[in-house]
Amino acid sequence: MINVTKTFLPPVEEYQLLLQRVWDASWLTNRGPLVCELEEKLIDFLKVNHITITNNGTIPLQIALKLLGKGGEIITTPFSYVATTAAIVWENCTPVFVDIHPDYLTIDETKIEAAITDKTTAILATHVFGNPCHVEAIEAIAKKHKLSVIYDAAHCFGVTYNNKSVFEFGDVSTCSFHATKVFHTGEGGAMFANNTELAHQLFYSHNFGHNGPLAFHGLGINGKISELQGAMGLAVFNHIDEIFEERKKVCDFYNANLNFNKLKTIKLRENTEWNYSYYPIILKDEATLLRMQKALNEEQIFPRRYFYPSLNTINYIEKISMPVSESIAARILCLPLYKELIERDIFKICSIINKANNVI
Repeated sequence: MINVTKTFLPPVEEYQLLLQRVWDASWLTNRGPLVCELEEKLIDFLKVNHITITNNGTIPLQIALKLLGKGGEIITTPFSYVATTAAIVWENCTPVFVDIHPDYLTIDETKIEAAITDKTTAILATHVFGNPCHVEAIEAIAKKHKLSVIYDAAHCFGVTYNNKSVFEFGDVSTCSFHATKVFHTGEGGAMFANNTELAHQLFYSHNFGHNGPLAFHGLGINGKISELQGAMGLAVFNHIDEIFEERKKVCDFYNANLNFNKLKTIKLRENTEWNYSYYPIILKDEATLLRMQKALNEEQIFPRRYFYPSLNTINYIEKISMPVSESIAARILCLPLYKELIERDIFKICSIINKANNVI
């Protein structure tokens, strides 16, 4: 069986050596030495100013919205994982959708200003499949209207734009370290901010608001990660260059062997160094997608429909038409992509897709 993704597991001996440090210290949680070591390594590797590692990739969105959303309207994208919209609603803010660019698949920056009202407090945009938004245009709009900018960069570990980490853009960027991601801690995430004071607010917010054991900076929640997850992160991190290299080979094979006469893939933002996080194909119509998905499933190959449905259509949101997002969501399929995917299987996937796509 070939799934859309497969968790990279480091050699168990490497993980066990790190776990032995946890046992020796008898320190399982509350920011132990492994978590702190991992943060230091990631700051150096990603070339960022501040990072707080969290227990998942959604809590950073919730914390950022709690600090910056202030119960107002949040300009956001309908083409993202449901956590993006759910976090907005969960934090008692109101999502205001802006349609997406048909090629980049990120929020269409030319349509943002028309959606701004006197209730707008922030823009929450997603770097889709690791493809950066038009960050310069969004920053200019935010400054003009005095809005905060939050980026859902769940897919963006290692991505740079104009030779700068994508995590350095916006007021806050968030990332997922879920087991399906390029880099993972089993379950986890992170939040980033350039501003030192805001980074401090993010940090104490993920630790119940604590200022030492007996005082509090302010409101907080439990977003801490354990030493067991920190150990997994350190073990995976030792293989990160190899992971990027092998995922690139898979993407290059798809690029060389798929027939692009009747399908296309995402257009990467210019000056982006990508991380090969997903391989989406966009088909002519949903009927073609369903036929292709069925043909692949019959061979025990299971791609996934990221991101379906378009979030403006989910049942706890006031319905509003987003024609580009709805069209893309109905026609996009992410193909299997992971380090251990062998060339023979990738060739089989390409052959099935090319054959199914040629059926009239």
